[in-house]
Amino acid sequence: MAPSMSVTPAPLPLHIVHTESSCGWGGQELRILAEARGMIGRGHRVTLIAPVAARIFAEASRYRVPVTPLPIERKRLGGVGALRDWLIAHPADVVNTHSSTDSWLAALAWASLRRGPPIVRTRHISAPVPNNLASRWLYRDASRFVVTTGESLRRQLVDRLALDATRVISIPTGIDTKSFRPPSARERTAARGAAGAGSDTLVVGIVAPLRSWKGHRHLIEGFAEAMRDPAVTQPMRLVVVGDGPQRDALEALVDSLGLRGHVRFAGNQPNVIPWLHAMDLFALPSYANEGVPQAILQAMACGVPVVTTDAGAIGEVAYDAGDGGGTACIVGKEDPAGLRDAILALQSDVARRERMASNALAVVRDRHGIEGMLDRMEAVFRSAAMRSMPALA
Repeated sequence: MAPSMSVTPAPLPLHIVHTESSCGWGGQELRILAEARGMIGRGHRVTLIAPVAARIFAEASRYRVPVTPLPIERKRLGGVGALRDWLIAHPADVVNTHSSTDSWLAALAWASLRRGPPIVRTRHISAPVPNNLASRWLYRDASRFVVTTGESLRRQLVDRLALDATRVISIPTGIDTKSFRPPSARERTAARGAAGAGSDTLVVGIVAPLRSWKGHRHLIEGFAEAMRDPAVTQPMRLVVVGDGPQRDALEALVDSLGLRGHVRFAGNQPNVIPWLHAMDLFALPSYANEGVPQAILQAMACGVPVVTTDAGAIGEVAYDAGDGGGTACIVGKEDPAGLRDAILALQSDVARRERMASNALAVVRDRHGIEGMLDRMEAVFRSAAMRSMPALA
């Protein structure tokens, strides 16, 4: 008689609920949708809850993510009640919150339920959290786990709020490196033509919401100074991909500097890959509120050399070893002159640009693929769903 063999059953699929109160649009919202789509692809049931006026609500269908409208854009009791009623009617294994408002509403809804679903609080930005009784309750008691998008954000939270370090996990955003990849010669020619750049034009680009802390103003000022430098012998073009509250002010700045013919505001783009393929340099001079920005990872995955700062957790992927030995060129925060110098140095040093881009591409492919992010988030969600609340390694 053949010996019996035990078979370990496959883990059951989870019902994962994401909440997002923000009506903005940027890397945070893109990560939520990409992560949700990835979990659906792994067999999980995923529901996104957002205000009907939020951009993420409108975009969810494009990612094939089920979305439910609830009034959670403000910290009001009506939002708590709506979330509570929905969770009673639609049992969830875990709730993943993302912004301050929806995190508070979900935490209060959880506290009002006898057996509410565990909460995972994802913290996407590096802005300090108030160290007070309310914040400590939200992060210590109401949240089963806290996920940050960078290790420096993780340390900041643990130290500031005296959190249990085993329940705060750094999981940077993962990039689909099959889609975000260096272009073929044909793709690059087509992308540069669509961007209005000739073959000899140096294209400097940024992909980011038009918010003050992303540093667009400093990039435009530095670009203007670089263009006026007599050492520049080739045409230059700045491409700004994204939209937001700073658009009018930035366009006025471009006009005041006489750059209208050299700067293109492309607005929000459903597919940023062709725009990255058109660039010779990618710049993100943020000075606050950053984790590990996926725009930097996307540019690196496309083989574009990066100029950036050390804001937030950027330094975990972008570092400067000099002469192209690192993954990026690092400049000071709020430093147009530093951006000017970086543009001038790199426009004439193609070999350095190629070394930086090659180093960065290897790092992204090795450490920041989307499947690795999904593996780690899935482990967090499964651990959160276990009532015994085990610590993650």
